[in-house]
Amino acid sequence: MGNRCVITTETREVGVYMHWNGNPDFVASLLKYCKRAGFRRPESDCYGWARLCQVAANYFGGALSIGIDRYDRLDTDNGDNGTYIIRDWEIVDREFGEGFGEANTEIMIAIDNAQPVPMLKGGNTHD
Repeated sequence: MGNRCVITTETREVGVYMHWNGNPDFVASLLKYCKRAGFRRPESDCYGWARLCQVAANYFGGALSIGIDRYDRLDTDNGDNGTYIIRDWEIVDREFGEGFGEANTEIMIAIDNAQPVPMLKGGNTHD
């Protein structure tokens, strides 16, 4: 069992699979964290995808329960949270799930605390 989700953009070319923490509030918080850190957007280039994966993997620690692949190869209808469609680090649509969630300060602080250099506490926010 997991709490799975896929995160992709409107082009549905690439996606990130997360086995854990795929609930709407966590995903919204993760995206807001990446936006506040000043990362490039996944829809603009591969650095956005890399940063999203890096931040999520740092949060999960040794249990790297994430993957990145072509959208058509991912488990988008996963029985948990489905697929989040994002633009500019925000959820703009959803497939196989309901609700967009709300970013939560406590979750964002937990994400920040898991990073080698906390981004929200004056760390480097540039790619």
